[in-house]
Order: sequence, then C-alpha cells, then structure tokens
Amino acid sequence: MSDRSAFDTNLVTVTRFMLEEGRKAKGTGELNQLLSALYTAIKAISSAVRKAGIANLYGLSGSTVNVTGDEVKKLDVLANDVVMNMLKSSFSTCVLVSEEEKDAIIVDPDQQGKYIVCFDPLDGSSNIDCLVSIGTIFSIYRKTTDGPPSEKDALQPGHNIVAAGYALYGSATMLVLSSGNGVNCFMLDPAIGEFVLVNRNVTMKNKGNIYSINEGYAKYFDTPVAQYITKKKYPEDGSSPYGARYIGSMVADVHRTLMYGGIFLYPANLKSPKGKLRLLYECNPMAYIIEQAGGMATTGKQAVLDIKPESIHQRAPIVMGSKDDVQEYLDIVNQYNCK
Repeated sequence: MSDRSAFDTNLVTVTRFMLEEGRKAKGTGELNQLLSALYTAIKAISSAVRKAGIANLYGLSGSTVNVTGDEVKKLDVLANDVVMNMLKSSFSTCVLVSEEEKDAIIVDPDQQGKYIVCFDPLDGSSNIDCLVSIGTIFSIYRKTTDGPPSEKDALQPGHNIVAAGYALYGSATMLVLSSGNGVNCFMLDPAIGEFVLVNRNVTMKNKGNIYSINEGYAKYFDTPVAQYITKKKYPEDGSSPYGARYIGSMVADVHRTLMYGGIFLYPANLKSPKGKLRLLYECNPMAYIIEQAGGMATTGKQAVLDIKPESIHQRAPIVMGSKDDVQEYLDIVNQYNCK
C-alpha cells in the first residue's frame, strides 16, 4: 500500500482557517479580505528577500534614514510599497501607518474600508545584508469614530486590536497570527504558494530559561534591569543560569521567546529614556501576540496594551515573555521603587 501520509490532502491554509474563525465569530468577511491582501504582500516580500542578492536589492536606498532615524535599505522601500499597494487595493482599509512614512496615509475615499493597519514592513532590516532573519509586523484596528478618517484614528491603545501578527523570513517563512482567539502559526509552502497551519493554539511556558537583551547597552541600564540580568546570570537559589540569546531582529528574538519561553527586554535606559521600539507597529502587535499565547508584556510601569498613543511614531519600553519571568522582573522594579 502507498503511504498517504506523505502528502496531506486536507490542508488547513491560513485562508481556510480564518474563514472558519470568521464563521464562528459571525464576521463580515472584510477582515478576511484585508488579511488576504496582507498574506499576498508577505509572500511577495518573502520572494524578494530570498533573491535579494541576485536581484541587487542589498544595501542602502537613495534616502539614508527614515522618519524614525533608521537606515533605509532597498528592501525596506520595496516591502513598504508592496504592503501599501496591497492594503489600499483591498478596499478594507482607511488609514495606514508605516515605519517608513512620516505621516499616516489616508486611503482614497473610493477604496476605503473600516480598518486601520499599523505595520513595520521589514523589521530588523539592519541585518539584511548579513542574512540574519528579518520580518514584517502588523496590527489591525477598527475605525471607531464618525466622519472622515484621519491620523488620530490610529492612536488607539493596543487592547483595541482586532488582529495582529508577524511574518518571519528565516530558514522558512512563518506567519504568526491572532485575531483574539489564541495564536496560530502558518508556514509558507513554496510548492503551492500557501501558508499552511503548523502550530495551533500556541501556549507559552510559564517560565523559560533564556533572556534576550542587548547587553552592549549595559552601561546605560537602570538598577532594576541590571539587578534582574545579574540574577539570571548568578542565580541565588542554586538553579542553572539562564542562557543569553540576542539576534537584534525583534521578530526573530520575540518568535524564539514565544516558542521556547523566557524573556525579551528592550527597556528604557539612560540613552533612550522613552524606550527605542515603536509602540504602534512593533510593541503593540508583539505584546498582543505574547498575551494571546498566555504571556505578559509590560513597560515596567503598565501593561503595554494599555498605553494611549499620542503620536504614530511614539516609542515605548517593553519587557515581555513568560508570565513568571516577566513577573520576576516586575517584582524587582517594584522593590526598587519602594525604596
């Protein structure tokens, strides 16, 4: 007899999965329309990333820095254009916020829908030229005000997110997605050009054994952060020290934290007193994913998803990961603040 398990004839693609989820939630279908456009954009970016060296897409673009002060690579520009064009043509969005655009983009009235999308088209792009994993991050909100859409419509706290996720362009292309009912992972099968469900209802460990932080900034750490890292290196209870892992692409570091447990820290410090990562299209979507998987995400003072944004490129400190690890960090912060 032939081995039928060699090929799954009942594939759960991301489109099929979201249609099933939409029926359960009695969704209108416009969100699926939007997500379908995002999937196509992610596939196109994945293809560009895979052949960047051959197509001469490495290196800087004509403009050297974007509005948030980061170097702009050729792939940044391509990824931003792809996502922008796909979202506009989905007829489901009204306001688009990108790391690469100074102002929010208001979709033309004849193409408008009811959703707002905030995205980082190519996170970790400083690592493009050395082939380190990079990604795309996005969060989706529903317009809640009457009248014409404006930039202010994007200034919603993260707990208003309708759906969020990220794509990781690594050894394979992975899509991690949540629409408020847990976290699910889909891998791009290049043979059929579809994202296929590979991990359903991902749940984080309550405690891990890895910490992830840029220790090159140790001279700028505040006391609670320094004490927490010391505690991980030199545990006083006789347990094994935590392993240190830091890639420098937020998508890659957070994905590893999601899969293996532990803690990711990009806190405020003397050099960046307001934090470094951007709230709307980096911190919020990642915090949403982590919390949907049973983890925690905090600034050290409040839950990340409770922050009311004041500007579209606002920065925020963030510490997220396994519940017990993040709580241990918060306990140190609270002890220090009580002194």
